[in-house]
Amino acid sequence: MKILNKKALHNYYILESIEAGISLLGSEVKSLRQGRADLGEAYVRVINNEVFLINANIPRYSQTAARDYDPLRSRKLLLHKGQIHSLLGKISGQATTLVPVSVYEKNNRFKVQVGLARSKKQFDKRAAIKARDQARRIEQELRGKE
Repeated sequence: MKILNKKALHNYYILESIEAGISLLGSEVKSLRQGRADLGEAYVRVINNEVFLINANIPRYSQTAARDYDPLRSRKLLLHKGQIHSLLGKISGQATTLVPVSVYEKNNRFKVQVGLARSKKQFDKRAAIKARDQARRIEQELRGKE
């Protein structure tokens, strides 16, 4: 199960990506296995040399008894110290930010793909939409002629 952040892919150029583990509760793991998560408004921050996934919505698992569960809580991302310092150096010098690109399961553990991203301008977004539409039209024409 792979959950993509389509909003981040539309609004940002992903310059570099890094794989990070994520600290989850048991009910959150079950909810993710059902494919229930939203990364649309999520972002990544470095606080006190620790990396956190903030505002990612993982809804409460329906079979759990926990009533005081916060689906938007901050979750710690698991990275090596050298990776954190490298990310800090890259985001401080440029106009870049860290965004979660996807959440997926790898070897029975959930990972978050964190992207070092630069914002797209409005005309860049229009150009990407135009190119995607042209590619779709060409493919439709090719399919129709076969």
